[in-house]
Amino acid sequence: MANISVFGIGYVGVVSAACLARDGHAVMAVDIDQNRVDVINSGRSPIVENGLDDLISDAVETGHLIATLDAEAAILNTDASFVCVGTPSNADGSVGLSYVKGACEIIGRAIAKKSAFHSVIIRSTIVPGTMESVCIPALEAASGLKAGVDFGVGYYPEFLRESTAIADYDNPGLIVFGALDKPTFAILNLLNKNMPCVTHEVDLRTAEMVKYTSNTWRAVKVTFANEIGNIAKACGLDGQLVMKLLCSDDKVNISSHFMRPGFAFGGSCLPKDVRALQQLAKARDVEAPLMAAVLQANEAQIGRAERMVTGSGKSVVGLVGISFKPGTDDLRESPLAELASRLIAQGHDVQVYDPNVSTAHAHDTTAGRGNDVVPDLRDRMVPTIEALIGASDILLIGNTYPEAVSPLQKAMASQPMVDLTRLQAGVVSNGAYQGICW
Repeated sequence: MANISVFGIGYVGVVSAACLARDGHAVMAVDIDQNRVDVINSGRSPIVENGLDDLISDAVETGHLIATLDAEAAILNTDASFVCVGTPSNADGSVGLSYVKGACEIIGRAIAKKSAFHSVIIRSTIVPGTMESVCIPALEAASGLKAGVDFGVGYYPEFLRESTAIADYDNPGLIVFGALDKPTFAILNLLNKNMPCVTHEVDLRTAEMVKYTSNTWRAVKVTFANEIGNIAKACGLDGQLVMKLLCSDDKVNISSHFMRPGFAFGGSCLPKDVRALQQLAKARDVEAPLMAAVLQANEAQIGRAERMVTGSGKSVVGLVGISFKPGTDDLRESPLAELASRLIAQGHDVQVYDPNVSTAHAHDTTAGRGNDVVPDLRDRMVPTIEALIGASDILLIGNTYPEAVSPLQKAMASQPMVDLTRLQAGVVSNGAYQGICW
């Protein structure tokens, strides 16, 4: 069992403290509010949350949980500290860090007086880079010690929902944390060793980003469901039934397949159907700003790829894949075809390797179904991936094909490349290799 101090007896802090204490850890809850300290020490919860009063009452009675105003005593008597203070928005919408920075300064001054190693673990919601730019400098300045060497540092986001926080703590859908040092990773693994899901060890910035991604994704889902509900109602339909049926499909609609960052969507269905739903909403006088933003964002991703290629200064572009996805010769509203068209218009010599489109050409079928944007496509086709690599100043990876993966991976080390699909897991932008989202 561990000795943990929790700074901030707000929603996240008090739930974390109570659950840790229930699990047998010795917990000291620290706050600047005397009333909150007194409420907890009397065995009651300072907030309304299902089941929390009983947890706190039991933990205080057994001596596993005490609350205090004395931050220094809490640091000296524990092995690790959770920082769970609030991060309210600033006037401009940016994250407010005054409470987090203040807590780090208080903790830093206390660990300077401690001979034993102490881990400082931030749980407050902070944007990527905050640990490195704010929290660690504040801790080091106040303590005179080196983060990751003289004391530990970690970031451990929470995913608790109000009214179901204890159930979420006990049965999480996601556990992710980052740290600078092995002792802090060890503590976080100890605290989560009996959880019924996989734990993910990552770097600090990734852990910070996952928290914001999770919250924003939930907001997007609520907004999407509301827009569909509004449009459905305008058509005399039950929007909740529509969404219930949608969510029953975990093969396509509720899956991770479409949640992989990369290039724009295209094809014969998605673009036209989003446009049609937009127009239906407009005709029924229903506002649907999220729906409108979908195609705008998709267009922006094509523009992003275009700028990455043109910014390289290279002339001959070897495009791998021009159909809207692998396994087909369909170019209808293919974002790769649109990208090729734009590059050609800017004077680039675009050569294309796409085995499916080449096969369609060879059989004199309607090759590249729907191609109305790429001039002289047949003349631009290259028969082998090796020939494309040899003829190109820069490689543009739009689709992946089994026979092309190995030659392209070898080319990554020596040839400029813009990758829209990710040839190799774990590879990130570095020098001549540039991934669109990684």
